Formats: sequence, C-alpha cells, structure tokens
Amino acid sequence: MDTSAGADGIRPGRPVEWALRSAEPADVEAIAELRATVMRPDLERLGRFDEHRVRQRLRNSFSPQHTSVIVADGAFAGCVTVRPAEDGRWLEHFYLTPALQGRGLGSAVLRTLLERIDAGGVPVRLNVLQGSAARRLYERHGFTVEVQDPIDVYMVRRPGARSQERQSSVSSTPPSASGSHRGRPPAGVEARKL
Repeated sequence: MDTSAGADGIRPGRPVEWALRSAEPADVEAIAELRATVMRPDLERLGRFDEHRVRQRLRNSFSPQHTSVIVADGAFAGCVTVRPAEDGRWLEHFYLTPALQGRGLGSAVLRTLLERIDAGGVPVRLNVLQGSAARRLYERHGFTVEVQDPIDVYMVRRPGARSQERQSSVSSTPPSASGSHRGRPPAGVEARKL
C-alpha cells in the first residue's frame, strides 16, 4: 500500500484528522476556486456551468462571519456556511476537496454541525442541484425534500431527525458553527448554487 501523501498533502487510506476554523476575508478566492472545481460536473450536466459566474456567485454571497474553513491534516480541505434564519439555519457552500470526498469527512463535519443545530431545537434547510450525489449524504443525515424544481432540490431537517449515518473513522476536533435561513435563501443570495 502506498502511504505517501498526495499533491494535496492527504494520505489515502488513513483516518483524517480535521477541525474547523473561522473563515477570514482572505479565504474567499480559495473557496471560490474549490466551488468551481466541485460544482463543475453537476453544472455541466445541467447545462449551467459558466467559468466566471460559478466563482462570482460565491464571492457575492461570501459571509466570513458564518463560514468555517475545514482543515484536514493541517491543509485546506473545504468549507461550510451556516447562516441564521427566521426559524432555524440555512446550510450552504459545503464543499470538500475532491481527494477527500467519499472518505467520511463530509459526514463527520455534517454530523457535528447538526448536533450543534439540534441543541438549539431549530430546523436546518439547504438546497442541492438536481442529480447531485450530495443529496444522498443529506438524506442519510435526516434531510427530506421540501420542494424542488428542474434545477434545485430544497431540503429540510427537523431538530433531532434520525440519521442513517453510522460513525465513521474520521477523527474530529469540535468545530464552531453558526446560523442559517428558511425554505428560501437568505436575502441577497440567489436560490441556485451555480
């Protein structure tokens, strides 16, 4: 088995140590690039990929005070935004570097965030693109479809919803998380994550 680290510094096949740190304004470009990389296949499949727009929409809605950067094994690994809403939280911009997808990190981060949100007794909402593999992750964590259109699927998770996710081998450091929104995006944020 090859135990050398890849170009991203992540060693395949071993548990990932991770933590969340508060985002800073300077993180916006790294996050915009990650968004373009991660969303490209789904956006191309839907005929909606635009090289400039995919980055600009992130820049326009970037909220450092509600965003956490995911750090895995000491390196930038992704991000997640949790905004306050009228009646709960709005989860958005949850992206992981491709090398870490499918290794349990997304589930570990999501599980931790949902535990914190559940402690407040409020629902959390999000949207995913039609056909996105991310939908399965959210469904395993208790999200259900609220409404959908040809591009987006809007989902909600009620406080304490049962998760089908089993504990993974991903180690974690308790992260910080903050607020979100209701069945539609917060003011100033477009509905589609393009």
